[in-house]
Amino acid sequence: MLKKIENPDISKIDNKELLKLFDNEEAQALFEKSLFPYIHWEKIKYWNMPKGIDNLKLWAYIKLRRRVLSRKRSPIKDEKEKSFTWISSLSKIEKVLHEIDMRLGGNLFISQNQFSDELKHRLLSRGVMEEAIASSQLEGAHTSRKVAKQILLEGKKPNNKSEQMIVNNYQAMKLIETDLKDKKLDEEILFNLHEILTKEVLKKSDIGRYRKDRDEIIVGGDGSEIYHIPPKEAFVKKEIKRLIAYANNEIKENDFIHPVLKAIIIHFWIGYLHPFVDGNGRMARTLFYWYLLKENYWAFAYLPLSKVIKNSPAQYRDAYIYSEQDDNDLTYFIEYNINKIEQAMREFEEYAERKWKENTKMAKLSRDKYQLNDRQIQLLRYYYKNKDSTTSITTHMKVYETSRMTATNDLKDLLKKGFLRTKKVGRTVFYYATEKVNNLFD
Repeated sequence: MLKKIENPDISKIDNKELLKLFDNEEAQALFEKSLFPYIHWEKIKYWNMPKGIDNLKLWAYIKLRRRVLSRKRSPIKDEKEKSFTWISSLSKIEKVLHEIDMRLGGNLFISQNQFSDELKHRLLSRGVMEEAIASSQLEGAHTSRKVAKQILLEGKKPNNKSEQMIVNNYQAMKLIETDLKDKKLDEEILFNLHEILTKEVLKKSDIGRYRKDRDEIIVGGDGSEIYHIPPKEAFVKKEIKRLIAYANNEIKENDFIHPVLKAIIIHFWIGYLHPFVDGNGRMARTLFYWYLLKENYWAFAYLPLSKVIKNSPAQYRDAYIYSEQDDNDLTYFIEYNINKIEQAMREFEEYAERKWKENTKMAKLSRDKYQLNDRQIQLLRYYYKNKDSTTSITTHMKVYETSRMTATNDLKDLLKKGFLRTKKVGRTVFYYATEKVNNLFD
């Protein structure tokens, strides 16, 4: 059964009563409270009300105020040709967009002079990996973050569909980063991305094609509840062409739309159309990532947004549902994503600052006393935090994107200086940390 949100009948409330609330300071304060976060009646009905205002009357007032506020028409339409709109004049959204421009449009949170090239590379690799893992977990991949990172770092063959989803997502994001961000979107690229995202996860006959009505695809939870019934295939085929044109900035707009807002709209649009049999969520977040890199918001490559979204999956789901079922009000979805971007920026900033401090303290000792390079220092730090981990020449090559000779020299030097020991398993030599690694950090 389709989950229907509660939209109470407010048509019988006297407009004169509502107009009085415009001069009521308590009502105005409650209205402001309903914007951050952007709240629906299903929560407002439980609020404690001041004397003279009931919950239903307040909701009618909020709906009226929201209609009065400046709204922008998005290119997204439902099957009845009604457009999705959003409130463009919310100060919180404008504030975060300004912060994004200051910190993600060119700067990397902290002055880039503080970062070595090695640390920049590690932060970028971390961002792409974390995004690939979390985006797949949002779609049901049941693989721990630790196991997933090991698979990606060591290039291991996936053992099940969950691991395959993560590898696929990682490969798609790497392709965007190295190639697709400089290309216009078209159906060929869309199908190619879908093929990468669903390789060995879907049946071959379902890969790289739009879903058909006979596929009877619905969006639901673990039980019998349905969250979204995607539109018919004829509508999808028509609208996907408009989505592609919008993603390529080919649809003329009267007003400037911030690139981050456009990326969020593309994210929602794919989720709403649900054009494929499976992999739509991963595709939506992948195209969000593609659009921002294309628009030179390159620092989003460092920012694992899906990791933050994964911590509030119900809110993510509800942002879709409320936007669709409350008068096509896209503000719910936009405001949710803006909040999560702000949170991801803050968490990354703290992480980057911490890593910079760690690098400064430990790297000085490692270089001055043992003449270690950045790759060796990062490997020893990894061992310190992951006591039972191993590496090999092949893994070291992949992690640091270096030649076999350089990887061999790095590990042999650490072996000679007493930081590593070896154990041969079959034809592969594995390197383990010694107690000297712990002493380096004490």
